[in-house]
Amino acid sequence: METMNSYFFSDMSVMLGRSMRHIFRSLDTIITVTIMPIAMMLLFVYVFGGAIQSGTDNYVNYVLPGILLIAVANSIGYVSYRLFLDKQRGIFERFNSMPIAHSAALWGHVLTSLVSNAISLVVIVLVALLMGFRSPAGILSWLAVAGIIALFTLALTWIAAIAGLSAKSVDGAGVIAYPIHFLPIISSAFVPTASMPGPVRAFAENQPVTPIVEAIRALLLNQPVGNEIWIALAWCAGIMLVAYIFAGRVYKMRA
Repeated sequence: METMNSYFFSDMSVMLGRSMRHIFRSLDTIITVTIMPIAMMLLFVYVFGGAIQSGTDNYVNYVLPGILLIAVANSIGYVSYRLFLDKQRGIFERFNSMPIAHSAALWGHVLTSLVSNAISLVVIVLVALLMGFRSPAGILSWLAVAGIIALFTLALTWIAAIAGLSAKSVDGAGVIAYPIHFLPIISSAFVPTASMPGPVRAFAENQPVTPIVEAIRALLLNQPVGNEIWIALAWCAGIMLVAYIFAGRVYKMRA
């Protein structure tokens, strides 16, 4: 993607505003990204929570980190879908014919993912507080959690950008969300990995989401994070960097 010029940030803010307006006008996006994770949290805490041996008396404290990541994963299909529509309708070509930064339109979608997810996650945390979630974490721990989730969001968003810009159909654009949805489920998000059968446990302990969940959980509960935080950051940063490079190449070819 091109070197940032003096108008890049103003162009990007315009594109961010455009994409955010689309988000607020889309009821199904709000339901999927915010309401569905809340419904899942209610289900697991009040229906399954009593039967799950999580090692804590307050299951909502255990499950919240996974719910936050699921909310982010739920949003990825929409990022890919909106990018595909812009490509299909020739929106990128129109923008490229105007005197604006070439990558501003793409960055507008990326920043929209960050901002919209931040809003959704705040709502989810507020609902969790009403359900009894309590955290002894200080401001630095909360900032660390926000940073990890932001990196996770960016990593998945750039993956979605590749899918959206490369897809040949609407279905093809949205299919990237399905495998991503399984990662939080087959992790330590809902139950400790020690309770899983051997092959499932091996997968759960060696995929990106488990160290991310464990790091966020330890930070929120004010417990030692150990090496989990570095593993989580390495996964997020590595995936984000690789996906960013490929998304940039696809954008140059397709947009």
